[in-house]
Amino acid sequence: MADPTTYRPSPGSIPDAPGVYKFRDAAKRVIYVGKAKSLRSRLNSYFADLTGLHPRTRQMVTTAASVEWTVVSTEVEALQLEYNWIKEFDPRFNVRYRDDKSYPVLAVTMNEEYPRLHVYRGARKKGVRYFGPYAHAWAIRETLDLLLRVFPARTCSAGVFRRHGQIGRPCLLGYIDKCSAPCVGRVSADEHRGIVEDFCDFLAGRTDAMVRRLEREMAAASEELEFERAARLRDDLGALRRAMEKQAVVLGDGTDADVVAFAHDDLEAAVQVFHVRGGRVRGQRGWVIDKAEEMDVPALVDHFITQFYGEESERADRDDVNGGPVVPREVLVPELPADAEALGEWLSGLRGSRVSLRVAQRGDKKALAETVVRNAAEAFTQHKLRRAGDLTARSAALQELQDYLALDSAPLRIECIDISHIQGSDVVASLVVFEDGLARKSEYRRFALREAADEGDVASIAEVVRRRFHRYLKESAEEAADRDSAADMGAEPPRPGIDPETGRPRKFAYPPNLLVVDGAGPQATAAAEVLSELGITDVAVVGLAKRLEEVWLPADPDPVILPRTSDALYLLQRLRDEAHRFAIRYHREKRGKRMQASELDSVPGLGQARRTALIKHFGSVKKLKQARVEEIEAVPGFGRRTAEAVVAALAGETGATAPGGEQGP
Repeated sequence: MADPTTYRPSPGSIPDAPGVYKFRDAAKRVIYVGKAKSLRSRLNSYFADLTGLHPRTRQMVTTAASVEWTVVSTEVEALQLEYNWIKEFDPRFNVRYRDDKSYPVLAVTMNEEYPRLHVYRGARKKGVRYFGPYAHAWAIRETLDLLLRVFPARTCSAGVFRRHGQIGRPCLLGYIDKCSAPCVGRVSADEHRGIVEDFCDFLAGRTDAMVRRLEREMAAASEELEFERAARLRDDLGALRRAMEKQAVVLGDGTDADVVAFAHDDLEAAVQVFHVRGGRVRGQRGWVIDKAEEMDVPALVDHFITQFYGEESERADRDDVNGGPVVPREVLVPELPADAEALGEWLSGLRGSRVSLRVAQRGDKKALAETVVRNAAEAFTQHKLRRAGDLTARSAALQELQDYLALDSAPLRIECIDISHIQGSDVVASLVVFEDGLARKSEYRRFALREAADEGDVASIAEVVRRRFHRYLKESAEEAADRDSAADMGAEPPRPGIDPETGRPRKFAYPPNLLVVDGAGPQATAAAEVLSELGITDVAVVGLAKRLEEVWLPADPDPVILPRTSDALYLLQRLRDEAHRFAIRYHREKRGKRMQASELDSVPGLGQARRTALIKHFGSVKKLKQARVEEIEAVPGFGRRTAEAVVAALAGETGATAPGGEQGP
């Protein structure tokens, strides 16, 4: 645990001006980013009495080893710089908005010849229109069931669509007039697209024009004595009105607004947002976050507005989401933050027109805001019931590990190594990373073992540890050399942990506080000996044996027995199981590729390197079997005769092939 007084700047050196600041740990990694109207006042508050700080703030300042800041001229610049730095560095102590569940949306695949309507969860795709999010998938299906009578668009998957096109008969929806059956040519592609565009217009809020058009068509059909058609149009109007009733009008003036509310305690906060478009509630979203420091409602509003709308605008630009501006004309919040004017200016820049950030004072908007507050309180209560003690359990697990293993500090970063093989063949290893008790999957690594593959698990563990920490030392040396070079040239030093040539994070830039190996005393001792050889003394090592869940320390004849109900043992088990899962998956991939390549063993003169090159180039033996001689000949290292031999071997023949890959007579 670091003493904040060791890196506290002298009070006179901190400017009394607006700016953005960064706390870094001993490895120079950014762990927290914040902004302030007065850097001097804000930074001095972090170095007050530790007992008076928020628990997460206290953990942050004792983890940090340095602090730095950048002065800006306006609060809008501070907002933008803070957002960019949080995106760039992903600091572990900053507030992170995670959905408390995955919300479904209604997707319309406008990028297909015959667009499809379907329920969707996941990343946005280019050329697809999205409506929602909805609270439940059944709400989308209910809406679709009502509207397909009026807009009979395709809802089937690509496989079902092709199959019914081949057999020449539509599916059940086609027979009951809830699909226009483009698969069998009842409507052309242009006619079907027109139906889908009308459907999108209706969901986008242009409902009145659609209703008036159907009323006119119904009256015209009645005047022309086409009573059957008039009756169908009447039923269509009823279906539209029922669908509109499900999206009740909450703001009679047709307002576009997002209504935000919070429920919180000292450690966590729940956020609820109602998206109102055209006066109707079009969607609802929720998050539960861990507070990084002492935050009241205005501070929560500030953080939420910056991160949520920044992320949404970037995603809309990247994915070409065609659902209109992500920033509405109004954002209604429970309380205004101190920099409300700057936030409003920033939001206006994202939207391209004026955005009003304000508190609802009276009427329908105030009533809706109170409804959102009740939803936030209910979501927070449910979260507490569902995940009671989760944050506390993670903190307790790290503290217990520190106590049981006699560590200098709680192991905020833990890495685990696992070996996977079948009777010594295709030996691989996995390395998984947990930070603050949570998996950090972007930093998982896997190893194909070569040197120690035939010498058992102990030697394999030693090889992985040697390779992992050799890379760490190498990258640390490169980073130090880059900093020295930049200092000699008077240039800006490179960012810690970032490769200056590629701009990407270095793979092994940060060491763990605790290294866990799958095994007992011998495995833990082997790992510790490698670290000692490399001169690394600040990484603790333990082994976790599967049979009795014993924790082994290097060179210790007796294991440490953790209580079966302890949070620390549960964390180690999750870590070990995740490493095992990751290793097994890699082993299966590797074994599968080897088995594919074995079909090429009969080709004379084709060694392992060229077999691997073929599989890598074509992706699989199945695709390779479909390749022509000329295509195989284009792979580096292959001549005409070898390519013909490969084609002949995969075709089950011993003779040569005719030019172009066709079989000879």
